[in-house]
Amino acid sequence: MLNNKLKYTLASLTLSMSTFAQDAAEAVAEVAPQNTTSGFKDIIFGGGAVGIFIWVLILLCSLGMLAFIIDSVLILNREKILPAHLQDAVEDSLNDGDLESAIAACEETPSPLSNILLAAFANIAEGYDVIQDSVSSAADLENEKILQRINYLNVFGQMGPMLGLLGTVSGMVGAFAGLANMTGAAKASFLAQQISIALWTTVAGLLISIPALLGYTLARNAAIKITIETQSTVLDLIKKLKDAEVDEEEYEDEEEYE
Repeated sequence: MLNNKLKYTLASLTLSMSTFAQDAAEAVAEVAPQNTTSGFKDIIFGGGAVGIFIWVLILLCSLGMLAFIIDSVLILNREKILPAHLQDAVEDSLNDGDLESAIAACEETPSPLSNILLAAFANIAEGYDVIQDSVSSAADLENEKILQRINYLNVFGQMGPMLGLLGTVSGMVGAFAGLANMTGAAKASFLAQQISIALWTTVAGLLISIPALLGYTLARNAAIKITIETQSTVLDLIKKLKDAEVDEEEYEDEEEYE
């Protein structure tokens, strides 16, 4: 009798394991078609109209970031801001006491250096202290002009992660909404795949933000450095105006004494 019970138990266990294996195989067969790697088309078009619109914004943001990185490199060209030939021309003219030639050289070579020099020359009759103030104000203005264009890199650096987060959130909203039509083990697979697709927008946003913020920091520091150097160069050049002013005052004092 014990043997019969043991046989019955083994038969029941074998049947249960067979049923479990069959159910597991059906579950795997049901999940397998859903457990596929998301392709480029699924990533771009998987989020619907809203997802496509966000990807378009991300693309435009990336193009803008690249454009302003190139623009920053171009505007920070040392020869455009601080032309060596203009320095030599102004220095030679001031050494000869020819202020008109120095002004003409500045007008022929438009640049931040020439703008600052012209501001100094425009106040030459007001004294050296006023000239220094005008140079400082003109240098701040030129620096601000450069930074206004560089600041767009900071804007794109801030927009990238925000657009990525927006795409991820909207994708997750669509993923959870789609669970209503799913049943069984397919729910987990569907949710994982949709969240994976949604997270790609965050990745794209960070790929925009990191180089944009890095470029902004480097360009801003370079702009400040070259503006300070330009201001220092102008002050060195107009020292001759201070010497001329002192000589003129001494000459006037001598005339009054006589």
